[in-house]
Amino acid sequence: MMNNPIIDIGVNLMHRSFHQDREQVVERAVANQVEPLILTGTSLRNSTDAARYASRYPGKLFATAGIHPHDAKSCDGQTMAKLRQLAALPQVVAIGECGLDYNRDFSPRDVQRKWFAEQIRLAFELDMPLFLHEREAFSDFAAILKENEVKHAVVHCFTGTQTELKAYLEMGFHIGITGWICDERRGKHLRELVRQIPLDRLMIETDAPFLTPRDMKEKPADGRNEPAFLRHILHTVAQCIGKPEDEVAESTTKTATAFFRI
Repeated sequence: MMNNPIIDIGVNLMHRSFHQDREQVVERAVANQVEPLILTGTSLRNSTDAARYASRYPGKLFATAGIHPHDAKSCDGQTMAKLRQLAALPQVVAIGECGLDYNRDFSPRDVQRKWFAEQIRLAFELDMPLFLHEREAFSDFAAILKENEVKHAVVHCFTGTQTELKAYLEMGFHIGITGWICDERRGKHLRELVRQIPLDRLMIETDAPFLTPRDMKEKPADGRNEPAFLRHILHTVAQCIGKPEDEVAESTTKTATAFFRI
């Protein structure tokens, strides 16, 4: 039986854990009908690598271009011009991963806010969607997005509260759900909240190599997550929202295709 194709909207495919077998990882994803994959750009170098790699698989791989808050401290006067050049490539479909991270504070908070706002302006200028990251920074994050009247954005790897979800949906955002929902300890609240996300705003992602679904029967020996496991996440999401897997596969794919214009 053929499965409906599903799109993984967040894969850190340029991560060092994929150096040995990147092609095989893509092949396994395609064999499981997980395609296209959208490779997450997190710094100038990483975004450049992701765009270059995606160009080898036209129509199968796409990429985002952005500066993660952890890397905001490395931004300078040239950063936005370089991102703009990357964004002009046909395989680059969003600005990000960008946002605020007050959990790790790898970049000073004022620096994070400055470069987050710069990337929002770039996305507006280029009429591109935003791929967003937020951790323990909700009030500043929401304030910057509202101030800039952002509409076309996905909150990647959502693990927040009901209040936060409601705010994001009211702002018109899409929501990305990862294997966090497969963790019966940390993800318990998410299993309830996912029912409140309209199907036309819901997308799914692995965030590979991170967040390997905890309840997979056959876990990889090295613990590494990969796009082929998106089927497992789809299954869990469908169970949580009480809809057939095929229907959730079809709707998340249609939503991602329209959102990223691919």
